[in-house]
Amino acid sequence: MSGNDPQIEEEKKKNLLSTGNMEMDKKLSDGFPLKSLNLIEGANGTGKSVIAQQIMWGGLTNGHTFALYTTEFNEKTLLSQMSSLNLDVSDQYAWGYLKVYPIQVEGVKWNQDLTKKFLNCLLEHIRATKEEVVVFDSLTVFTISASQEDLFNFFADCKAMCAEGKTIMITFHTYAFDEDTLVRIRSMADGDIKLKLEEVGEKSVNMMEVAKIRGAKKINNNMVSFEVRPGYGVKVIPYASAQV
Repeated sequence: MSGNDPQIEEEKKKNLLSTGNMEMDKKLSDGFPLKSLNLIEGANGTGKSVIAQQIMWGGLTNGHTFALYTTEFNEKTLLSQMSSLNLDVSDQYAWGYLKVYPIQVEGVKWNQDLTKKFLNCLLEHIRATKEEVVVFDSLTVFTISASQEDLFNFFADCKAMCAEGKTIMITFHTYAFDEDTLVRIRSMADGDIKLKLEEVGEKSVNMMEVAKIRGAKKINNNMVSFEVRPGYGVKVIPYASAQV
């Protein structure tokens, strides 16, 4: 008997969300499972938005539809940045396969009550969207004033929507949650990607740790080192090379 049946492997890939980057997909067992809740976490400047954009590009290229809720960009700046990283999705945006919902947070005085109302409105909006994949970049600003209970309810509702067919990706700064809350939120998620910067010699290297992916085979080396190059995009580099 042969090891892997090509037809089975092809069917498996249909149920996965590829990043479009072969080296990254290897660490994800070919991609994120559809109908899953995934976290992308890290400190400032670790590449959370870039990784989210890489996932959107890979998914859109493979025919999935996306809704992006963003506190980081408007439509113009998003498309411009993605184009500069060789992740051009302007055609998919024009055709309606990518919907972008900028969220204005500057000047807003967030408190617990307002944050709860916003999170509930956001959940209602996500439920009403027809897009298969939902990306939220970034949740951090809302975690500061939200109660622990409201945050748990938000993630639990997201998890329920995944069971009904959505695939949800949420970026946030790791410092946005206390350790207890973070442990419980991670336990709810199907996938958890941790990003960090590591000093190697005289330069900083972006590191991506695949902490958890539902259904993925256990991989001994779950770390990916990468660079973000204007005009090229996300370039995976061997960690041994980064150490030189």
